[in-house]
Amino acid sequence: MQRWKLTLEYDGRPFVGWQRQDNGPSVQQTLEEAIERLSGETVRVHTSGRTDAGVHALGQVCHFDLEKPFTGLKLRDALNFHLRPAPVAVLQAEAVPEDFHARMTCLGRSYVFRIVNRRAPLALETGRAWHVMRPLDAEAMHAAAQVLVGQHDFTSFRASLCQANSPVKTLERLTVERVGDEVRVHAAARSFLHHQVRNMVGTLELVGAGKWSADDLRRALEARNRSAAGPTAPPDGLYFVGARY
Repeated sequence: MQRWKLTLEYDGRPFVGWQRQDNGPSVQQTLEEAIERLSGETVRVHTSGRTDAGVHALGQVCHFDLEKPFTGLKLRDALNFHLRPAPVAVLQAEAVPEDFHARMTCLGRSYVFRIVNRRAPLALETGRAWHVMRPLDAEAMHAAAQVLVGQHDFTSFRASLCQANSPVKTLERLTVERVGDEVRVHAAARSFLHHQVRNMVGTLELVGAGKWSADDLRRALEARNRSAAGPTAPPDGLYFVGARY
């Protein structure tokens, strides 16, 4: 039995999220079925972090155990063949020790949220970025974002259905930059609450539009009440960038 670590890229639009669900196709189901078609083995795939419906990945990490022998290159290419036409690609397949666990041994996760900030509609990025037409001040967003860096009770940025045991998380990085018409929000932490990144981005958008100040953001954080913060940004612009081990 060999444990395999996969690094995946996927377009989240056709999926109900990472996790298997009864209401539609998931990335997990799609990958597990491709592995079974390839090997004849029924496996359970474990991921570094579950993504919601419509959320994308640039470097999602997962693992599973397989009896049939493969090389990493052969496994990668064969799985990509069996994944077609689903918008999921195996970027890398690595043999790892049996004590590796994509979720339990993960030391950190990172995301980027893409906002296309222009008046013109999206022709190429529909479903892949959040289209915000009103002008955004990325520098003000970045300055305000530093209020959230560090260890805090993030109840104000936590989804009502979040199953985490505690709302206290340590946000290692939250930066905002503008690249042309695009505003990018980068977030890194050991782990995140359900919808935490999207709720932070939705609130920072208010700052960028001049509706909120950094002090407003601080008051929302200290309120420890979801209704005190801004709206939840759509999933379109959110990408799981990578996991650190």
